[in-house]
Amino acid sequence: MNNKLNLASKPFTNRTLPWVVTGVLLFFSLIAFAGIIRATRQANTEAAVIENEVRRLRQEEEGLRKEADKVKQSLSSDQLKTLKAAHELVDRKQFSWSRLFVDLESALPGNVRVTRISVRDVAMRDTQTVAELDLAVVSKSSETITNMISNMDRGGVFRAYIAAQNLQKGRGETGTEYELHVIYSPRAGAPTVESQAANLAQAGTQPETSEGGPK
Repeated sequence: MNNKLNLASKPFTNRTLPWVVTGVLLFFSLIAFAGIIRATRQANTEAAVIENEVRRLRQEEEGLRKEADKVKQSLSSDQLKTLKAAHELVDRKQFSWSRLFVDLESALPGNVRVTRISVRDVAMRDTQTVAELDLAVVSKSSETITNMISNMDRGGVFRAYIAAQNLQKGRGETGTEYELHVIYSPRAGAPTVESQAANLAQAGTQPETSEGGPK
């Protein structure tokens, strides 16, 4: 006996499966939507807290600025000069001569001799100490000085400009003295104690007529 199944007249149907799939997708969609809402609320809350903190800091800054203006207006001209001198003294205390000597030692060629050095001004720009120096050096070659200034500019610690030059005519003196205006911006950090001590010991033991390094 041959049994035949006519799917055209009695098709196979499963009405449960589509509803199950739809229910599962809807369930996970609701969970994801709830997570998005929770994350959005948390982000908005944190943003509101940060905004309030920024507003509070700005108000404090404005209040401090007004107090500083009131104090400045209440000072006499002599007191203002004293205050400015005190600020300059604080800036100068942050200037390290030993650090300057170490940086100069690495920047100057061996055949260039320092004859004079003085600090014209020291100031704080942001968190960095910047000093204006008057530096006099002696060299037999102008090309050596030109190359030295170029190397200083590339190094980023010194920016030097030639202010004047004078031919050396004293007994036993040769070459030309170059007066330089230098902007000195030491990098963050400090040289090691060993390098400072070695440099200062070398500077103290070398005679004035020797070449190379600050004297």
